[in-house]
Amino acid sequence: MKLIGSLASPYVRKTRIAFHEKKIELQFILEDVWSASTQIGANNPLGKVPCLILEDGVSLFDSRVIVEYADGLSPVGHLIPSVGKEKAVVKTWEALGDGILDAAILVRLEKAWAPRGENISQAWIDRQLDKIQSGLRALSEDLGANPWCFNNHFTLADISVGVTLGYLLFRFPEIKWQESFPNLAQHYEKLSQRPSFIDTPHPV
Repeated sequence: MKLIGSLASPYVRKTRIAFHEKKIELQFILEDVWSASTQIGANNPLGKVPCLILEDGVSLFDSRVIVEYADGLSPVGHLIPSVGKEKAVVKTWEALGDGILDAAILVRLEKAWAPRGENISQAWIDRQLDKIQSGLRALSEDLGANPWCFNNHFTLADISVGVTLGYLLFRFPEIKWQESFPNLAQHYEKLSQRPSFIDTPHPV
């Protein structure tokens, strides 16, 4: 299998961590989807990463789809409960993490695409920053003093939280969520010691 992605994308990192935890090897192919010469459209008509190319050439895209597919490939390191409420709860953790990331990326794009700071919608940026803060607050409240996000063992919920917090440190160090949510900071520190997180860093 081949995973197409970038080192800066948190959604790509989430999928890479999942495959690492499942002990499944795959070829990682770097792709700059913002380049005029990108070929991502040949595999994903939406022009986005991550994109997983299976052995038979079938393309899977969207990190949630890819992670769930990876989890079903092997019983090692089961990340998502198989059915019912437990599965829905873990997937909701993932949705919350992705929602925070969506808001953060919208802020970054709003700032990056406005030439020399002109025509930036501060109201739009503030709206997304409010989503980030609300999302972080929810993560902190749901985690509480628990050792893991769900059912006292490592799951996709923890991957999602770790990837989200790591991306905020990478792109938005000014948010300083560690000061506001010390339990998230403690959890992130624990997650950062796992080989799957160590081996999939964002670029420096």
